[in-house]
Amino acid sequence: MVKEIEVEPVTRLEGHGGLRLVLGDDGKVQDVQFNITSTRFFEKFLEGRYMEHVARITPRICGICPIPHHIAPTKAVEDAWGVQIPEPAKKLRQLLINAKQYSSHALHFYALAAPDFLLGPMADPALRNVVHVINQMPDVGAMALKMMDFGQKLCQAIGGKSVHPIVCIPGGMKKGLDEVTRDQFLAEINNQVEWTKKTVDIGLKVVEDYWDVVANVGNVPTWYAGMTKNGVHDIYEGDIRMVSPEGEKFDYAPQKYLECLGEHIPEHSYATHMYYRPAGYPAGIYRANTLAMINAADKMATPLADEALQAMRGKLGNTPHFTFAYHWARLIELVESIEMIATLLQDPDIVSTDVKTMDVIPREGDGVGLVEAPRGLLLYHLFSDGEGIVKKANLLVATNHNIAGIEKTLMHVAKQVFEDKALEGLKLPDPWIK
Repeated sequence: MVKEIEVEPVTRLEGHGGLRLVLGDDGKVQDVQFNITSTRFFEKFLEGRYMEHVARITPRICGICPIPHHIAPTKAVEDAWGVQIPEPAKKLRQLLINAKQYSSHALHFYALAAPDFLLGPMADPALRNVVHVINQMPDVGAMALKMMDFGQKLCQAIGGKSVHPIVCIPGGMKKGLDEVTRDQFLAEINNQVEWTKKTVDIGLKVVEDYWDVVANVGNVPTWYAGMTKNGVHDIYEGDIRMVSPEGEKFDYAPQKYLECLGEHIPEHSYATHMYYRPAGYPAGIYRANTLAMINAADKMATPLADEALQAMRGKLGNTPHFTFAYHWARLIELVESIEMIATLLQDPDIVSTDVKTMDVIPREGDGVGLVEAPRGLLLYHLFSDGEGIVKKANLLVATNHNIAGIEKTLMHVAKQVFEDKALEGLKLPDPWIK
């Protein structure tokens, strides 16, 4: 008798869906599916709208990463129309996206990852949640909430709203950041840096305690897709970098994404209905998100984050495939984001009023906007007619990148659990809290 197991997700963002396992009578895993809602409504109803309106619409795609969905289409319009923005506007955008990165990564670690590790994966699900962690560890809970709050309030101060921003326009930003507001956030920076360091310490203890699990569960070699600027980790601008399972790196300009993914995209994946794979190119399953970004980077953009990267590579190697290492990679990016925030807040340009250019003329063309969202690469390809109206839109979000890699990883882990019984011999630490 075939047995099916359905696992509901914590959230349903960007079409994220549930997990379906199919087991045969012999206990063998017959199928693993990560089911998502694959409708592409946004691409279709952007057609016929003004190009400059796209960035006001697309943040509604995702409640976790609305800011990347605001910045990427704005960059695509500027690329299509040949617009150069003032340097202070670029720095404001960098501050905005790093504020989102900081808040999102802190949220992910404390709300989604920490409960499983701090209570143990076999704990009662009714207790294995962020509320119980806050109740049992109030000091850590308060610290986590203050980190998330700082990032969200900074997003609001720059973007007008923390969730669905309205500040990016072709040519720059609608408004700047005043000195009084800047100083309020600068006054909090030292505390935020210290809390980030404490978060890293918690994460490293988790890695050490759960090393048997980290090293033996979900170690799945794949390709990786990340973004770097001259080899340096960057979430605002750069090239697409594909990394082979052996660590070879291949760089492509964002406008060459079809060529890039054509060389490395899986033959049978969620994204193949959108992108071609030229004959003769090898197919390869790839993953995005934090570990992909870390594997793609030669170095981090800030000193503390780069030290953390070197420590990780000293333990895991230069191109680790441990699925649980995504948590460690996320903490490295968390460190870089707060360092970037500190640097940008101290930059005189961040309070400049020179944040937009009037040299914006709609024209026929197409442009690509690329940023790194908290869950992976986000790419917008927009096509404009001579009146500045959208003729066509192509969106590649993190779900597109990750679906084939997720299913491969889930199949691997399902076989470990149900067939190899590999988890039964693993050493699990005592829970940190009860």
